[in-house]
Amino acid sequence: MASSYTSHYSVMLPECLEFAALACESSDKEHFKLADMTFGGGGHSVAFAKEFENVEVFSVDQDPDAFQNGLERIKLEKLEEKLKLVKMNFSEFPDWVQSEKPDLKFHGILLDLGVSSHHFDKFERGFSFREDAPLDMRMAYDQDIATAADVLNQYNEEEIADIIFQYGEERYSRRIAKAIVEERQKNKISTTKQLENICFHAYPSNLRHKKIHPATKTFQALRIFVNEELDVLENTLEKLFGLLDKNGVLMVISFHSLEDRITKHKFKEIFQCSKNTVKILTKKPVYPSEREVAENSRSRSAKLRVIQKLD
Repeated sequence: MASSYTSHYSVMLPECLEFAALACESSDKEHFKLADMTFGGGGHSVAFAKEFENVEVFSVDQDPDAFQNGLERIKLEKLEEKLKLVKMNFSEFPDWVQSEKPDLKFHGILLDLGVSSHHFDKFERGFSFREDAPLDMRMAYDQDIATAADVLNQYNEEEIADIIFQYGEERYSRRIAKAIVEERQKNKISTTKQLENICFHAYPSNLRHKKIHPATKTFQALRIFVNEELDVLENTLEKLFGLLDKNGVLMVISFHSLEDRITKHKFKEIFQCSKNTVKILTKKPVYPSEREVAENSRSRSAKLRVIQKLD
């Protein structure tokens, strides 16, 4: 499947390179260490490896497609000596470093929380309702974890409503959950189009044809819940910050308010604990340029926040 991996636009790449360069230029070391916590299509990781001459880049991805594609791309780009890819969720990276490379410290760590275009464009993964496909949504689909279909068919109505409201900020979560439970009593919910249809008809008729499709927030909520995205983010940010070398930067690109809120609050917590050795470089988030949004509409909701560990 790696040979058919969908091309991926690297969101806010110039800005990430600029912050990484700031950290490297502030270092008293001749060789630099950078890390990309979501390899995806490899754009950020490859750019890091090519931009800086004396650099070693560590990257991770839990998705089997992204991992296999990454190995092939690294070989094709002849970056085997500069770019190391490990198959894992980024939450596992701090423990991996402690176990395998306990002396390793990074000048820059990037966490791009966006879902790869590959996941939306490969309909069989179940992330999109543009085409009918199994309702899966697992990033690590090779692991034995619950799919979105499992959640919708096994959880009770209140639990489903809470998931859709909490992770999708969907105001009609109760109506959608009720419709899901009613439908599964007749037919098992197993495909993306089936869920899209339920969400569409659960919405008030006068709101069904607005700019945002009635199923959009429910699909987001299920993806976040299935992959435990927010819990992983909240529990890992401080650990990643702890891996920074002096003057190193932790960069986080988020794509919706829930992720950005966690990042903002966690950065403030880190700063409050060590004001003399921490600097938040982005008092307000950095947004993509107008040119980038014109080139890639999926960039429009991106926000970049950066925190630095001082000497």
